[in-house]
Amino acid sequence: MSDPIRADVVVIGMGPGGEDLAGRLAESGLDVVGIDRALVGGECPYWGCVPSKMMIRAADLLAEARRIPGMAGDAVVRPDWAPVAQRIRDEATDNWDDRVAVERFEGKGGRFLRGEGRIVAPGRVAVGDQIVEAGRGIVVATGTRPSIPPIPGLHRVSYWTNREAIEAKELPSSLIVLGGGAIGVELAQVFARFGVDVSVVEALDRLVPADEPEAGTQLAEVFAAEGIAVHTSATVSEVHRDGRRVAVDLDTGDTVAAAQLLVATGRRADLAAVGLGAVGIDETQRAVPVDDRLRVTDGVWAIGDITGKGEFTHVAMYQSAIAAADLLGEEHEPARYHAVPRVTFTDPEIGAVGLTEAQARETGIAVAVGLTRVPHTARGWIHKAGNDGFIKVVADTDRGTLVGATAMGPNGGEVLGLLSVAVHAAVRVDSLRAMIYAYPTFHRGIEDALRDLEA
Repeated sequence: MSDPIRADVVVIGMGPGGEDLAGRLAESGLDVVGIDRALVGGECPYWGCVPSKMMIRAADLLAEARRIPGMAGDAVVRPDWAPVAQRIRDEATDNWDDRVAVERFEGKGGRFLRGEGRIVAPGRVAVGDQIVEAGRGIVVATGTRPSIPPIPGLHRVSYWTNREAIEAKELPSSLIVLGGGAIGVELAQVFARFGVDVSVVEALDRLVPADEPEAGTQLAEVFAAEGIAVHTSATVSEVHRDGRRVAVDLDTGDTVAAAQLLVATGRRADLAAVGLGAVGIDETQRAVPVDDRLRVTDGVWAIGDITGKGEFTHVAMYQSAIAAADLLGEEHEPARYHAVPRVTFTDPEIGAVGLTEAQARETGIAVAVGLTRVPHTARGWIHKAGNDGFIKVVADTDRGTLVGATAMGPNGGEVLGLLSVAVHAAVRVDSLRAMIYAYPTFHRGIEDALRDLEA
């Protein structure tokens, strides 16, 4: 075994948050060692946020072209996946080569080790046979991996996760998507718009079950109109081959078969893999417990998906700034998660922030709800084709502020911006009602939803 490497800080996991944090610390003059077994930058730029949104952008262009008849003339749409796959390789993933990212980090003064980092003792991390000693602290930012359910027969068939779906150069003739959460529904709609026969299977009673029920209902209607088969309240009892197809048996008695299976049933953190037990943490937990400075225990911090505060790049980056300040002994506002924004980039987009109505009621808040349908707003009526959606606000009547909101519709994620500010800053509903909303915009529908609070 070689002599230990000594550093001020060791960052295990160089995804968006880990890379940002390691770079901040290195630029501040600390000696930082970053460790990752995979690509620097993590899931987001290579198999997640960026390439998937390129796919979605392409699919949305097809949908818009198909809306031309009756609105602006006529159009013939011939989908072609080849330029999408090529753009992902050329512009998003750099053909899954992280050389530029590694050099960027090293250019800031950091040192990078490729391998599986594991805490073996307080202040000590092993990467294979190499020990790295951290004088100031260890940061765990190892993210999550696809959660593969223990379905009988699943291990005997070839299936995709989000990674294989993003890397696809050619599309299957048909596809079953297991999981109706954000990843599942985004990819389902993309592939369907490129001519794939798609079925979605969700164990719970609606699509996007983490969002408001109205969102799941609306999305199911959109999917039905686009020819996507939706099976909700459907548990998979077995997966098996049916000739050249994959067959999925459901507890409803139905069987769904397709050329390809995509498993999008969530993601999980692996606390044992990073050795958190060596610093006294229960490795069977779903997430690493952290305080409002992202401290796990003395000398250990954690950021990103593994903290369970939201599996989003923007949460990891938010936490990075706080943890970096704490490691540098600088003042920073503590972490707060009451207004985490999230967007599912289906068409229509589903933007949400804070608590759903059900979550607010479960916490004992005196709730009032206001809702308006996008087609009933002036901009929605003008937009016409593709104007599905709604704006819903959830208010705490005792405090007179919003605690949650959903903006589903064209540009739903952008409309969410104003609502995120309102929830984050606890802007009083009276103040929101007193605002002037530009006409005719999609965000003007917020005014209608606030008016509905009084009904």
